[in-house]
Amino acid sequence: MKGKMMQDNIVANAPLITNDAVVLGILTLILGFVFYTSNSKNSVCQKFYKYVPALLMCYLLPSLLNTFGIVSAEVSKVDDVAKYFLLPACLVLLTLSIDIKAIVGLGSKALIMFITGTVGVVIGGPISLLIVSAIWPELIGVTGPEAVWRGMAALAGSWIGGGANMLAMKEIFEADGKIFTIMVTVDIVVANLWMACLLYIAANHKAIDAKSGADTSGIDKLIATVEANEREHKRTPELKDFMLIIAVAFGAAGFAHFLADLLVPFFQLNYPELKKFSLHSKLFWIIVVVTTIGLTLSFTKVRQLEHAGASKVGSSFLYILVATIGLHMDITQIAEAPKYVVIGLIWMAIHIILLFIVGRMIKAPIFYLAVGSKANIGGAASAPVIASAFHPSLAPVGVLLAVLGYALGTYMAWICGQLLRIIGS
Repeated sequence: MKGKMMQDNIVANAPLITNDAVVLGILTLILGFVFYTSNSKNSVCQKFYKYVPALLMCYLLPSLLNTFGIVSAEVSKVDDVAKYFLLPACLVLLTLSIDIKAIVGLGSKALIMFITGTVGVVIGGPISLLIVSAIWPELIGVTGPEAVWRGMAALAGSWIGGGANMLAMKEIFEADGKIFTIMVTVDIVVANLWMACLLYIAANHKAIDAKSGADTSGIDKLIATVEANEREHKRTPELKDFMLIIAVAFGAAGFAHFLADLLVPFFQLNYPELKKFSLHSKLFWIIVVVTTIGLTLSFTKVRQLEHAGASKVGSSFLYILVATIGLHMDITQIAEAPKYVVIGLIWMAIHIILLFIVGRMIKAPIFYLAVGSKANIGGAASAPVIASAFHPSLAPVGVLLAVLGYALGTYMAWICGQLLRIIGS
């Protein structure tokens, strides 16, 4: 009788659409609509996306499907497919393009500022949570999926690597949809405020560098190098290129699944105490393995697939992931975001202050500070924008550092998550 009542309840609350093929089709249509309108020259679209980021729409529109009972995240399995197949494939494609030699060629100051930005995020999260908990003590002491520290761990993934790393940390630290939605809002609000500040800095960089006494002689040489590199590798991708990209992405994902199936039982049996560090999580090992594979491939000729658009294919997987996560959103919870925005602002302030202190110590050009920060906070989506605000030929520099952020994001955000766990639980 009890089983029949439960079954009747599920039927009574069934969503309008239960076929996952249809759900996936709707999600991709939504993404196509957002990308088409956000890049449209229509004045209405331009004004709308001037204030509403396209990324937010990629989350928000799928959430409406769940809110109005058209699709249910509890019934659909689309997000599982995206999480276990598209996510690892995406990470491989976003890391294999790393050119270590080119990054080193940027100079030690560029790398120092990038790493400083990463450290600022790692330590800023725990410190900001500690500070704000003095005002709102209910933010700590929670161990369930709704715990604030779990959502902050996901946000750390975004602020060190990017969207893929954020989604990876969400799954590794098992943050629920509510706290994740709130942190998505924090990400958009705080990161966009800092983006506006950096654009102002870029417009006045010569005066700022002159005042600080920074040596900018290397920037001109860097511009010439980047322009030569672009001319050398520019080519039109063929079908063969796309098939190789897919082969590498899903081949690596399959291998990661194979190793995870061996590693998880091994750690569960021999090291049960390591569960709290996510070493019993299959997804944790999948993500670590594919990131390592991507880094290894970056030292081989496989890296040349980036010239055919490997990262663009990876980004397309990423946005499908974004849309599936949106199905778990409860948009009515956005009203709870203000107190969490305070956490984000303090967190970002620590990141910025550390960058300015180190930048002044080593007399780094403000360009390195700006791009080093956005390569962490904004990733490949906005780091090139900031770089090109200094000079159009410098956009690839932002991409190079952002891709390095993708590689470090998994590891450093996990460390940040463990620090947050200590303070928040």
